[in-house]
Amino acid sequence: MTGAPEVGEQAWTVVLAGGVGSRFWPMSTPERPKQLLPLVDGEPLLANTLARLAPLVPAARTLVLTNASLVEPIGALLPELPPENLIAEPKPAGTAAALAWAAHEVARRAGPEAVMLCVHADWAIANPAGFRLALARAAAAARTHASLVTVGVVPTRDDPGFGYIQPDAEVAPGVFRVARFVEKPDRERARRMRQEGFLWNSGIFVWRAGDFLAEVDALCPEVAPALRSADGSIERFFADVTPVAVDVGVMERSRRVLVLPGDFGWDDVGTWGALGRVRARDAGGNAASGPVHLLDARRNVVHAAGNAVVLYGVDDLVVVTGDGLTLVTTVDRSSDLKTLVDALPPALRRPGGA
Repeated sequence: MTGAPEVGEQAWTVVLAGGVGSRFWPMSTPERPKQLLPLVDGEPLLANTLARLAPLVPAARTLVLTNASLVEPIGALLPELPPENLIAEPKPAGTAAALAWAAHEVARRAGPEAVMLCVHADWAIANPAGFRLALARAAAAARTHASLVTVGVVPTRDDPGFGYIQPDAEVAPGVFRVARFVEKPDRERARRMRQEGFLWNSGIFVWRAGDFLAEVDALCPEVAPALRSADGSIERFFADVTPVAVDVGVMERSRRVLVLPGDFGWDDVGTWGALGRVRARDAGGNAASGPVHLLDARRNVVHAAGNAVVLYGVDDLVVVTGDGLTLVTTVDRSSDLKTLVDALPPALRRPGGA
């Protein structure tokens, strides 16, 4: 790990790799969700995530939490991951439950002082070295202040699709208390918050396992009773837990939360249109993958996993081909594919016979 920032030999990474989603239909299906797709480069997003974290923490100290149906494909994708580190959630129960069980596992294996670096499996990061440095700084803050630390991303646009964090008093250089969390605002409010120094709520969390478990026990009645009575059984825990997001169930209720601003080209790659931000673009601003030919075309996103695609004289389109199906929409409308998918005949919702 020469040249990488230090997070300590007791640090673990926790990767949340559940979810099926419809925002990358028709390529994403319950059996092949977003995190298993090669959306940014030639590798699936989950593989990119583990490669990005490897200079900090080895696979032996990495937990991946996912749906039971995805254990087999993820195990095949990540042969370096020990089988006992691939944890199947018996049912979807929100990020608070997933992270509480991960903290329980880390504390059981490594003790309550072990630091957890918690991320999602499906992000794009333009500056991996800057990302790792932010995680290392967050780990140091979590140890020093016995706090739950989130890395807030410095906004690059007025985006109503994210939650926001308002930093408060600075407790150490570049580390702040949190004044409040704000759920997804409208665009005008997002513009004002960006001007006022708010940060995007990225979903990057760093804490010691024992500190997080203590806050769950004290503040999160949706999760704590199930964890106390589980007696080490993941099935019992997930059967009894009440779904809640960790932001709502723990972070917004805790007084031990710190935020560390980060600027490393983070993108949650939430829609086909978002690929125009994270993929390489040609002189016309087109982001294309596969056999694609463009003439007099600008700001289009094209993902050709089947036949060749030719665009001539069109702008701001999303075109996706694969599994015998072609999707054509606009970049703006690509954020609302759930409406489309829900209206389709069942045979079209899961192309390729999946």
